[in-house]
Amino acid sequence: MNEAHTDARTERPLDKSDVPAWLSLRDDIEAVDRTGHHRDADDLAEELSDPKLDLATDTLAVFDDEQLIAYAILHTPEGAVDAARFDGDAGVHPAWRREGVGARLVDFLDQRAKALHAERFAPLEGRLMITGKSGDENLEALTAALGFEPERYWFEMAHPLQHGRPARVPAPEGLDIVPYDKSLDEATRLAHNDAFRDHWNFTVMDETDWRTWVTGSRSFRPEMTRLLVDGDQVAAYLIAEESDADTEAFGVRDCHVGYLATRRAYRGRGAAPALMAATLEAAYEAGYDTASLTVDTVNPSGALGLYERLGYTVAREFVTYGRALG
Repeated sequence: MNEAHTDARTERPLDKSDVPAWLSLRDDIEAVDRTGHHRDADDLAEELSDPKLDLATDTLAVFDDEQLIAYAILHTPEGAVDAARFDGDAGVHPAWRREGVGARLVDFLDQRAKALHAERFAPLEGRLMITGKSGDENLEALTAALGFEPERYWFEMAHPLQHGRPARVPAPEGLDIVPYDKSLDEATRLAHNDAFRDHWNFTVMDETDWRTWVTGSRSFRPEMTRLLVDGDQVAAYLIAEESDADTEAFGVRDCHVGYLATRRAYRGRGAAPALMAATLEAAYEAGYDTASLTVDTVNPSGALGLYERLGYTVAREFVTYGRALG
């Protein structure tokens, strides 16, 4: 053990009063890991306000004396279809790594996931997932020691908006591109569930999750979001987001494409390129500097190739590790 560390290590659930300490911990982690993902206090408070998150049972805070040195949050895969993949969000302060804290977090996540699996998802395979930046030696060592294997790779891609934006293309025949409107919110959610049901780790998104983490999220930017409509049905959609914390950290405004998808019945007609071109032009005119997105490298719709053709390039790579519940 590092001589500067004490034996007065304690654990308890995260609480909303922990937001300042949690933010400080996350900042210290990001300074070393450089994932490119920043959060502010409002982001963290929003995460702890998730109506489906039980702070008492789904979170863990680890303290060394009075300093918060690690945290873990388990997200339950409500609406799981083919398997119940529990996503674990966790982090250890760089000064306390390789001391068994990470293994303790994984054990907490696994034990809680097993209990939830038995209670709610018994007919489905249960797995615990952890995602981190590719090449993170600490994470690679931890996951290998605990029996995890890489299951999915993700590219974070970026596009400079000052040049190289794709040319505007008309909407597919019989369809219209319109800005997001609250009256189409439910139709967009239904389009999402239809469009993503052939993707890896698909979970049906109910109204609570949709309005908490998509169109109700503080990062949602309705003015940049575009929908492709067929009458009162949403045929395809592009959800635009912006991270205030990343803007503050980098000094650059980025329009992040949180979701871009097309209902099965409307695929092959140019919906995605039309929506992307419309949003990138709108973002440029609104003063954004870049656009970004995250893509599954084996996305069945061929999204990676589409984004490359539209001028996106890879900025970072992430990997999702998984193992069966213990």
